[in-house]
Amino acid sequence: MNGNPLYHWTALAVFTALALPWSVAIPAGWTPPWMRERQAGMRLRAYGMLCMYGLALANSIPRIADASIDTVLAFTNVGLGFGAAAVVLFLLSARKDAVARRAGPAEPGEG
Repeated sequence: MNGNPLYHWTALAVFTALALPWSVAIPAGWTPPWMRERQAGMRLRAYGMLCMYGLALANSIPRIADASIDTVLAFTNVGLGFGAAAVVLFLLSARKDAVARRAGPAEPGEG
């Protein structure tokens, strides 16, 4: 049922190396250069990626630990909750970006 733990360790390591650093750095105030044009929804996007990381943890940790089927299924359901929260956060960030694009840049002297 749980498969080879090496696959889960590898996926968790890759996801940790690629997604976690910028997901933590954005709420702290740093924005990657390729995302600086879409500033409006950056924090929501970062929180969505942290939810995706929670999904990866919830799905891989019990399998790595070779837990029982009931534990694996319970953690899979928790992971689905993280995935649903990530979808909501990504949609909210896209909406916030669209509203900011429609509003356009602020005029000099407005304030």
